[in-house]
Amino acid sequence: MYAIIEESGGQRKVSQDEEILIDLYKGGEASKGDSITFDRVLVIGDAGGSAKVGTPLVGGATVTAEVVEPVVKGEKLDIHKYRAKKGYRRKTGHRQRYTLVKVTGLNG
Repeated sequence: MYAIIEESGGQRKVSQDEEILIDLYKGGEASKGDSITFDRVLVIGDAGGSAKVGTPLVGGATVTAEVVEPVVKGEKLDIHKYRAKKGYRRKTGHRQRYTLVKVTGLNG
């Protein structure tokens, strides 16, 4: 069974017992084992090929997940700035913070 959910402005395909990274939940103040419910479900289907497609959301469908790690750092990105003929060079870095969750239930 799978579902396509809307999370942080994007769409993600999730399935039972899958671990996914989502944008930082509760500012990193969540604790392990907290339950999260995603109620913006766009499609829910099974392996047999049948699927319920929402217009735009599937009524009454939810996806529940459990927090595995409250704060996980993503890969480091390097940002380079350069202006030709000006002697201007800057290098900065960025690491996005995520929350690791495990999908525990697909309802709908």
